[in-house]
Amino acid sequence: MSANPDALRAACQRLVEGMRPEGFWEGQLSASALSTATAISALSLGDAENDAARIGAGAAWLVQHQNADRGWGDTTDSPSNLATTLLAVAALNLADSTGMHDPQAAAAIEGARGYLASLAAGTPREIVQAIRRQYGDDRTFAVPILMNLALAGLVSWTDVSDLPFELAILPPRCYKLLRLHVVSYALPALIAIGLAIDHHHPPRNLLRRWIRRIITSPVLEKLASIQPDHGGFLEATPLTSFVAMGLISRFGRDQPVAAKCLGFLRQSQRAEGSWPIDTNLSVWLTTAAVAALGAAGELPRIDARRTAGWIADQQYQTQHPYTQAAPGGWGWTHLPGGVPDADDTAGAIIALAELGHAEGIDAGAEWLLALQNRDGGWPTFCRGWGKLPFDKSAPDLTAHALRALCCAAPPDMRHLLPHAIRAGLNYLGTVQQADGSWIPLWFGNQGAPEHSNPVLGTSRVLRALERLAPRSPLASRGVEYLLRSQNADGGWGGAVAVPSSQEETALAVAALAPWGEMPATSAAIFRGVEYLVQGLDRSGDWPRPIGLYFSHLWYSESLYPLIWTIEALGRATKIGRPGEFV
Repeated sequence: MSANPDALRAACQRLVEGMRPEGFWEGQLSASALSTATAISALSLGDAENDAARIGAGAAWLVQHQNADRGWGDTTDSPSNLATTLLAVAALNLADSTGMHDPQAAAAIEGARGYLASLAAGTPREIVQAIRRQYGDDRTFAVPILMNLALAGLVSWTDVSDLPFELAILPPRCYKLLRLHVVSYALPALIAIGLAIDHHHPPRNLLRRWIRRIITSPVLEKLASIQPDHGGFLEATPLTSFVAMGLISRFGRDQPVAAKCLGFLRQSQRAEGSWPIDTNLSVWLTTAAVAALGAAGELPRIDARRTAGWIADQQYQTQHPYTQAAPGGWGWTHLPGGVPDADDTAGAIIALAELGHAEGIDAGAEWLLALQNRDGGWPTFCRGWGKLPFDKSAPDLTAHALRALCCAAPPDMRHLLPHAIRAGLNYLGTVQQADGSWIPLWFGNQGAPEHSNPVLGTSRVLRALERLAPRSPLASRGVEYLLRSQNADGGWGGAVAVPSSQEETALAVAALAPWGEMPATSAAIFRGVEYLVQGLDRSGDWPRPIGLYFSHLWYSESLYPLIWTIEALGRATKIGRPGEFV
């Protein structure tokens, strides 16, 4: 099947031209109203006089990007939602308290009140109830939002649930034993916001007050020890902003951790006044770009040794001070705020194998094997008890880990690989939906039911099954689901009857390619290829917000459509028989 070689070569050239001199890709994440709002709040509570220009630019950006219904969504292409709208209102209120007094901001706040009233979140009591309905027992994002709202005078501190920050001095293994409703990546928020709540609404128990007074210094030392040198926790604007707010409200803007947080926020603001959800996804994008160029037969366009060396250099060689993760994994970025996770480790292993670079692969495979949950699946950051999203197994992560393990055979753990792979496949069987699809953790679609993305999840899983179980009922049902999900225009959206996108079409075409000898599949791939080639001429419409960050925060990434299109077109030129069982 022809995938239009000229179009493919042109796309590859465009991708290669975007590579940085060091041999990696940086991309660009979408501007985020939520990130912008939290950064404005933190800067307004900090050194507002010196940061007046930054606060004003951020507030102006928020006002300019308010939706027609007068709410705010996570990206400029996202529908309004409760959390982002509340945080934007809080930010504009706090900016106003610094003396900004912008009539347009005041009008934006007034308009947002109508939107919030439509969600039964017009009064302080309704706001608290709406937040609790949305997040349930998971305090990871609910409590920071309520703290931000309390600092802006929108709710009472008595409505902000207490956080047991004193537990931060315990060894990390105790978090699992105590079954806390937080995970390791939220530790900075647990400490900083817990200290703020304790200050503004101290517990009635006098013994607990005394204990907290004693351990305040140790937990602050713990917080400082896990803060990256540049100040940004996880490279994430919201998390860093929440930490700054909490500390400033208790200790003032000169508190050392808070001061470094403010420095990170100042450095990461964009020229137009906004902030992204995270700094960049450089490792994730680079490993995906290598896979795409490899599928297209275009790796000779880059210096493979340089790129492989850059990827290998990003592998963590020591225990991570933040999450206590063992050496051997990779994070999503080369910057100091990243932490190792399953998806990026799998991507790095696959890319290094594609580049013929063995260094680090076996250590990465050992890291993945140690991360596998008891149910056979893989979580994001840490083995867990399955109560929160990022310690719970997910099919997209599991499929990626299985693909990576097929590239490695660590000598000390070679005997474990067959069992781990079987357990992973069994897990995928247990979580396949009745319609044949799989639901991913890290990606969604704003137009799909429950904002899930079964097309992407199914595409990810089929990439593993093409090698491990191509003729299994699991694979057959997954292929059938994708065929049923194709739209009349030849593309795919996130689910059946959801409008097509370049991203999801590319993933579906790439996933179906090994089953291209079947007439129905071949026809679907051909139509998908046509959609993708036409989409290369419509790149001004890229990208779409299909990425999900912590607590379902949406983002888009400028390179996703291009990278995934190249991989899909490259795989479509090699349609043949799927592999055999292993």
